[in-house]
Amino acid sequence: MAVSYPIPGNEYERNEAVRSYRIMDSPPEILFDEIGEIAGQICDCPISYISFIEGDRLWFKSRYGLPADFHGCPREIAFCSVTVCGADLVLSCDMTQDDRFRNFPLVVNEPGYRFYCAMPLITPQGYALGTICVLDTRPRELSFAQQEGLRRLAQQLVGLLEHRRRVIERDEAMHELDAAHAALAAEKAKTEHLLARILPETIANELKRNGRVEPQFHASATVLIADVKGFTGFTRGAEPALLINMLNRYFAGFDEAIERSGLEKLKTIGDAYMAVAGVPVFRKTHAIDACLAALRMLAVVDRLRIERQKLRLPHFEVRIGIHSGPMIAGIVGTHRFTYDVWGDTVNVAALMEANGEAGAINVSERVFHSVAPYFSFVDRGQVGVKHGQSLRMYFLDRISPDYAADPAGREPNERFFARPEVSLTPLPS
Repeated sequence: MAVSYPIPGNEYERNEAVRSYRIMDSPPEILFDEIGEIAGQICDCPISYISFIEGDRLWFKSRYGLPADFHGCPREIAFCSVTVCGADLVLSCDMTQDDRFRNFPLVVNEPGYRFYCAMPLITPQGYALGTICVLDTRPRELSFAQQEGLRRLAQQLVGLLEHRRRVIERDEAMHELDAAHAALAAEKAKTEHLLARILPETIANELKRNGRVEPQFHASATVLIADVKGFTGFTRGAEPALLINMLNRYFAGFDEAIERSGLEKLKTIGDAYMAVAGVPVFRKTHAIDACLAALRMLAVVDRLRIERQKLRLPHFEVRIGIHSGPMIAGIVGTHRFTYDVWGDTVNVAALMEANGEAGAINVSERVFHSVAPYFSFVDRGQVGVKHGQSLRMYFLDRISPDYAADPAGREPNERFFARPEVSLTPLPS
């Protein structure tokens, strides 16, 4: 016959306390098993257990003298449902004569328990989580010393539970800390990856190391500027998203050509594209590197033109200007960093681009003399620029046939890189 079980006045808070210890359905632990067994030995009882009660269920954390597959029982037939309503030892020497237990199924029916003694496991906050209990199938008495031993074992269990909870909380805190460190490391790696994509590696490292970048004077480097001819006309009739996607395809190809040639991309301004060779790390072949990059950029333009013409789509034509000379390089901005270069060399490179032609690479006299043995040029003579000035300019046509790996003269061959007086180091393609 089932009986309804008594409920403590703080049942809701008591259940919350049980859950806070993360004890229900936890794996076996040797200390709990040993304390449970000691309880049976002290009280000279064939059965002992440590139990916890949550909701309508009693669950054994350890058991001695009970079947291995007996893990708990409904709360309504559990003797300990009475014990967790109090704060002190519950002793019943003969449960058939005890109004609290005489009608419990496990007393009336098999196995016919007669003796029960249990001490509630009460937390420092006053919540009875469960019990340490001894049972027998025959009536019996417990001495004062045995009862005190059970009380002390209950105190030891509460201390063990508190320690166990602190360990769990510490482990969880460490796990959260490890997760936070991992997230921080991932965010740092993401930031550093983004910084490396925005700034040259040596500049990014200096910025991370010092929090700032000192401006540097470079006695000799080469600036390359490319510009889309007639881009303003495209913007008048083109749908914005299509126009940006189209420009992005060209600039993505330029990025690849620039990287293959060892240049640093500085920025894009509208339809203008700017890169530098020999900065921030000096390469004595900076003018040659810039010329190779320009030829590869025109190869990108040619490839996209052919693709788009097949689809009857508009295409861009690009002018490129190159000039070598001294310049200052450094970081500008505090929240959005920009690595840039300044000086007359930049201005002259802009003049080379502005006075060039679509599909052509216009270089200064200084660039021509730096790279002439390796490339073919068309001499344009003196070309008038602003303020009545004139500058000698050359169209870079191709790599010289002796040094070209392709008929168009856009890619160098092994001989190109083998010239001892230049000591060129080929970059990965």
